[in-house]
Amino acid sequence: MSPRAQKGPSLFAAAGLDHDAPRPLADRLRPQALSEVVGQDHLLGPDGVLTRMLETRSLGSLVFWGPPGTGKTTVARLLADATALHFEQISAVFSGVADLKKVFDAARARRETGVGTLLFVDEVHRFNRAQQDSFLPVMEDGTVVLVGATTENPSFELNAALLSRARVLVFRSLDADAVGKLLSRAEEIEGKPLPLDAQAREMLIGMADGDGRASLTLAEEVWRAARKGEVFDPAKLQEIVQRRAPIYDKSQDGHYNLISALHKSVRGSDPDAALYYLARMFDAGENPLYIARRVVRMAVEDIGLADPQALVICNAAKEAYDFLGSPEGELAIAQAVIYVATAPKSNAGYVAYGAAMRAARENGSLVPPKHILNAPTKLMKQESYGRGYAYDHDQDEAFSGQDYFPEAMGRQQFYDPPERGFEREIRKRLDYWAKLRADRNKEQE
Repeated sequence: MSPRAQKGPSLFAAAGLDHDAPRPLADRLRPQALSEVVGQDHLLGPDGVLTRMLETRSLGSLVFWGPPGTGKTTVARLLADATALHFEQISAVFSGVADLKKVFDAARARRETGVGTLLFVDEVHRFNRAQQDSFLPVMEDGTVVLVGATTENPSFELNAALLSRARVLVFRSLDADAVGKLLSRAEEIEGKPLPLDAQAREMLIGMADGDGRASLTLAEEVWRAARKGEVFDPAKLQEIVQRRAPIYDKSQDGHYNLISALHKSVRGSDPDAALYYLARMFDAGENPLYIARRVVRMAVEDIGLADPQALVICNAAKEAYDFLGSPEGELAIAQAVIYVATAPKSNAGYVAYGAAMRAARENGSLVPPKHILNAPTKLMKQESYGRGYAYDHDQDEAFSGQDYFPEAMGRQQFYDPPERGFEREIRKRLDYWAKLRADRNKEQE
């Protein structure tokens, strides 16, 4: 066991039998063994990633990515115990270059005595690029085993060089069963049940929003508020804890996860799921105009010309919110979400634009055919600019069938409308024009 870990709370302390100053319930319930960690079976179960690593009693550098209250700090501390490493903890919020140098120097000195160091860096994403780079030499020569913890997506927030030297492990929000186990442990340590009826207990688990620490903090609030013999129902629980808002930081992954869930529900034509995620975002205080802009994007990306009115309605919803504000304007956005979720779907325009952009980058130096170029000067006329151009409005069906691509490319097809919604009509037109073009090309042969 590492020297730092030996200073941790004893089992007697966890049971509340010591005489130190009272400690928060979450601290008293901190697991003393990896087997006590709940909700991360994919990492710590019999076939978990960390379980397999520990079978060799050696660790590489790791990045723990997950929401608050899922056990990242605790697991790092227990890994140090399991591998006989000294546990050192710093926070990127309060540490600078000088602090890092002291930690690295101490780890080098410790290494000379045969003791390795597990350096746990909380909020590692808050270090800038240069600070993150400073970890590379000590990771490479084994001075420290780095375990960084972050609530942010490492792909966006951590240097590629650091990520290439560490394995990212994802910590999941605690499910209802895991939070329930924590509450049961809390009741065992407190020696009394939570004064909640069955429905209120379920509500408290939901209020924790997958955060184990938050669930224990809520439990403490309930015990403090309850009078002797009192049992709270859901209404009283809400009154007591003032309905703790779901954990949702608009700058973190909760923000991106919910907008992604909303977008995919719309794309999957499920208006009920889409409304659920929309309501969660409104309830968490998301900027409605941000959501409105994303709904406009859904209309363009996933519906397109299958229903040309989708874009009009989504823009109108944004304007309505600008005019009405909250909460009335939120209904306009909800109405737009229902519309796009139930509209026929097509990404044909989105795909066509991407294909055209790739072709433009690959063939950006090709000159358009001369017959479709204007000839405003005598020289350009002499060079055959505009010669042979057929004015489509003068042709039968107002369609000339000319080729408009550069000659070196030949005709290309980027847009392929499906047989859905309004694009069924567009396909009919394109098929008809293709037939006319083929017929007129035959006539010219």
